[in-house]
Amino acid sequence: MTSPRIAVVGAGIGGLTCARTLQRHGRQVTVFERETSPHARRQGGMLDMHVDTGQAALRAAGLFEEFGALARPEGQELRGLDPFTGEQIFHEHPTGGPGNAPEIDRGQLRGLFLESLAPGTVRWGRPAAGATPTGDGTARLRFTDGTTEEFDLVVGADGAWSRIRPALSDATPAYTGDTIVETCLDDADTRHPASARLVGNGTMAAKSGRTMLSAQRNSGGHIRVYAGLEGPYDWHATAGVDLDDDAAVRHHLLTVFDGWHDSLLDLIRDSDGGFVNRPLHVLPIGHAWDHVPGVTLLGDAAHLMPPAGIGANLAMLDGADLAEAVVVHDALDEAVRAYENRMLPRAAAAAQACADLTAGMAADMVVSANAARRYLTERIQAAQPAG
Repeated sequence: MTSPRIAVVGAGIGGLTCARTLQRHGRQVTVFERETSPHARRQGGMLDMHVDTGQAALRAAGLFEEFGALARPEGQELRGLDPFTGEQIFHEHPTGGPGNAPEIDRGQLRGLFLESLAPGTVRWGRPAAGATPTGDGTARLRFTDGTTEEFDLVVGADGAWSRIRPALSDATPAYTGDTIVETCLDDADTRHPASARLVGNGTMAAKSGRTMLSAQRNSGGHIRVYAGLEGPYDWHATAGVDLDDDAAVRHHLLTVFDGWHDSLLDLIRDSDGGFVNRPLHVLPIGHAWDHVPGVTLLGDAAHLMPPAGIGANLAMLDGADLAEAVVVHDALDEAVRAYENRMLPRAAAAAQACADLTAGMAADMVVSANAARRYLTERIQAAQPAG
């Protein structure tokens, strides 16, 4: 039987999970990525891999042992601090056991998948403009340079602002009213020892209403700092802040967090990197589409959610599920239907659970990471069809 022509748009970890799992079973796949190389930008912070989602996807991809060699179980530590006194008021230690969700740098995880693919699988510097179903079960993938290629299946794994989504849905992400401004401390153990001790081995968070300051230890002594702000999408324009002016952004953040404990403010004062503005967006809970032969979606392109620790895990599980459906079904369209029938209810349940957790975090200082994982897992399992 001839292997179907499959294109994955987006070389994030969801799309790469799909590509790796397809190749593991001898299927052909091409990944198109708009970035020009694997190192075109930093890949974000730590990810905790949940047993039934991210870890399950790693097993399907045949990379679980390699993941274990890079993962940091101690990174599951969570500390909650009083924002005004700096005192620790909550401390969750890694528990190990069946619910263990070790952390790994997103960049390391992405590199693990990239290294596992056949040479030439990823075509770098090939931004997609969209996909057009042809009506005969295939799809035409359009690129921003005006060229096109035909595929039996185009998989949109291209994130929140997916160029493939419009082939299936008119939905667009909506701003939540919250923004995260990210910065970092490099070589923290040596250059910023007090902050390194404050953060510990995992994540530290302090909250006052919807204003939050958190920090997360990555590998190599690197600490990522996240300032969570409630306000309009163009908060910086309203405040007269040039996002390219690090000193102006730093000054504004210190004003927002005025009155917070000095140990927390030092995370902003001493930051080494620039500041990255990340307004948070979501797709509607229960986002779905009528099946269209030749095109489907996975990850944030299908179900963009609030950041409650499940998005990357679900994207990976989506990729593994789609690939395995292609392997076990004789007809490609039947495989895609089976995947969507499994993925969409799971995504709707996860999106609702994330919304519930986000509402809880707005009311409480810190939500237990272990409790959040259990809640997400239970909601997702309840939504999955039998078999």
